[in-house]
Amino acid sequence: MDSPDLGRGVLHPARAAAAIRVDRRVPAPAVARFVEFYWLVRWDRRGLPPYEQKVLAHPNVHLVFEAPRARVYGVDRSLFVRRLEGAGHVLGVKFRPGAFRSFAGHPVAGLADRSVPAVAYFGPEADRFNEDVLRSPQDPAVLADAFLLPRLPAPDPVAQEVAAMVDRITGTPDLCRVDDLARELGLTVRRLQRLFAEYVGASPKWVLRRARLHEAAERADAGGALDLAALAAELGYADQAHLTRDFTAAVGTSPARYAGAARRVTPPGSAATRPA
Repeated sequence: MDSPDLGRGVLHPARAAAAIRVDRRVPAPAVARFVEFYWLVRWDRRGLPPYEQKVLAHPNVHLVFEAPRARVYGVDRSLFVRRLEGAGHVLGVKFRPGAFRSFAGHPVAGLADRSVPAVAYFGPEADRFNEDVLRSPQDPAVLADAFLLPRLPAPDPVAQEVAAMVDRITGTPDLCRVDDLARELGLTVRRLQRLFAEYVGASPKWVLRRARLHEAAERADAGGALDLAALAAELGYADQAHLTRDFTAAVGTSPARYAGAARRVTPPGSAATRPA
């Protein structure tokens, strides 16, 4: 059985589909200049054990409306783990790489690996809106558009250039050297590093590595035989051992063990998929 498309980075997506429901919403055109999409996660673990979802995060800042209050999450350079119990839902805003710099008004490097209350950037209205999201039956995309539209900053051409740089990396997981990227873009390595620190919140080296790990995890989740030596070569690793070390450090288990676990998952359809 193919894994459901929950998006790259969600580890063991078939298992996740048995525990959570994930929906995406498209933002209004004006908002879409800054936001890739809205995501809505629902779960119902009533009468079931708590569930931990692990995610290899992307180079994006998120605004998340959740109990007890809305928060802004910077790029998580480690393994993001969310424990779900009871029943509930959250609404997330996935900003385009570099786009949150305009909302923050300062470099986003300080947000890396941490979260802060959304009121720090959006004022007390963020908490009031948070209550509406958690209680209202209205389409969350409509609510999110209504919140963000009057708060959109002026477009930043540099942010758009940085987003294109990140897209270049994530669209080509065999691109593995910062020197090569800088040369292709006509920038010095130091300039590239400064741009990523200010607009992304993670180094270009981290973004390059994370893109390769997303590809490796997706291949491991596919369910077929995994040729690690061939995959390592395809992704630009020196050898299979380098891929295994990189993957194990990020995910907490080797790619071979991860792939084996992916073939031994409970099919979707348990009571946990009931919307909250």
